[in-house]
Amino acid sequence: MLKVAVSQRVDVVTRPHGPPERRDALDQTWVRFLAAAGLSPVLMPNHAPTALTLFDDLPVQGLILTGGNDLFDHGGDAPERDVTETALLAAARSLGLPVIGVCRGMQVLQRAFGVALAPVEGHVAPRQTITVGDQPRVANAFHTWGARQTAPDLTVWALAQDGVVKAVRHAREPLVGLMWHPERLDPFDPGDVALFRQMFFGPRGAPREAAP
Repeated sequence: MLKVAVSQRVDVVTRPHGPPERRDALDQTWVRFLAAAGLSPVLMPNHAPTALTLFDDLPVQGLILTGGNDLFDHGGDAPERDVTETALLAAARSLGLPVIGVCRGMQVLQRAFGVALAPVEGHVAPRQTITVGDQPRVANAFHTWGARQTAPDLTVWALAQDGVVKAVRHAREPLVGLMWHPERLDPFDPGDVALFRQMFFGPRGAPREAAP
């Protein structure tokens, strides 16, 4: 199993006694989905110095930025997560490692390239028909922010019927963003599993090598 760094959401949990707890969390479906793709998750804490140390010392062969929590400047409640994921994305790019951003994770990618997000309606649904390339597919949607444009380096390869961008990939770097949650589909979509395998293992089934 190939080790990949996986970011976590922040859940704020109230307690009857004492202050609220800020807990890092990851849906168990992610572990099952990644196992189906031959990947083993290394969970990154939302403390940037510790996360970067883990990222460098293990080492890992790529990064997955997961969903949950709006970006802080769009009303989110987890500024520490913004800091951590921004730092991890920069570290992965500096090493030439593959990155997949899912939902919020794609928004982190978009923000890194200067894409402005705006409120969108009709994108919270367990089933939604989108267009991937020139083919329709059913996905899910759980986001209230999105974009209808992209940056020069980010190619759009999936769109919703109302023009909201649903997937992007970088023109030169191994970076991909998805606005749907592949881990929440039951059963998992074979195309999603294949995408993750191709991104992290490469077309010949071997782990991608980091840039020198």
